[in-house]
Amino acid sequence: MPRPPAWFLVPLRARGEHAALRRAAARHGGGLLALPPWRLRPRDGDDARQALGQALRAPVVVFTSPAAARAAAALQPLLPRHGQHWLAVGAGTAAALARAGVAGVQAPARMDSEGLLAMPALATASRVGLVTAPGGRGLIAATLAAHGTPLDRADVYERVPLPPPAAAVARLVALQAPACVALSSGLALELLLTQLPAEATAALRRAAVAAASERLGDHAQALGWERIAIAGSPRPAALAATAARLLATKV
Repeated sequence: MPRPPAWFLVPLRARGEHAALRRAAARHGGGLLALPPWRLRPRDGDDARQALGQALRAPVVVFTSPAAARAAAALQPLLPRHGQHWLAVGAGTAAALARAGVAGVQAPARMDSEGLLAMPALATASRVGLVTAPGGRGLIAATLAAHGTPLDRADVYERVPLPPPAAAVARLVALQAPACVALSSGLALELLLTQLPAEATAALRRAAVAAASERLGDHAQALGWERIAIAGSPRPAALAATAARLLATKV
């Protein structure tokens, strides 16, 4: 008989986006209790195509997530122009662009909005194309606007809210093993807190938090969490390893 998990990782990613996190948690003896707050829906209308075409003509093009890269590639071939800079918010997004045939994508070592905004290509950009979704990563657009950088925004997919799966909510309430939230989106956490029943919310607040960035750690603290560790990356391996270390005294 396989041993039951010693602890549980609680990710808040979109429905169907948890396989890598499950494998990462298992490498540290953990299980997965996914609470997806939304599903991802690509946009395929004329407005999305026109906005994407405009964004891809900018001297600097920024992709904010793997989903943005996949949705953009479904709308049109991704063909960088000579002299352009194509930036990804992290390694996962850069890998998604590589799978779409785009070479030479730049990604920051610090894989979050702040890391991307510190990249030299953005400091001198005369115009930026932002390939993204409504909501989330608002810091990028707001910072560019504050600097007076013209922005061509293409929302190529959207997040469709989902009610928390009833079976997962019941498991959360009944959970006896230590748990840790894998936090890579403040928006996801906020949405989930509006949807969970009181008993499940209390159970979630008893969990620790492995935050992908300092900003997300501060966000969790502002929402009432106390036991927080910073993974420094949204990648599954980093989140799972941080969660395992954080729970080590209870596992």
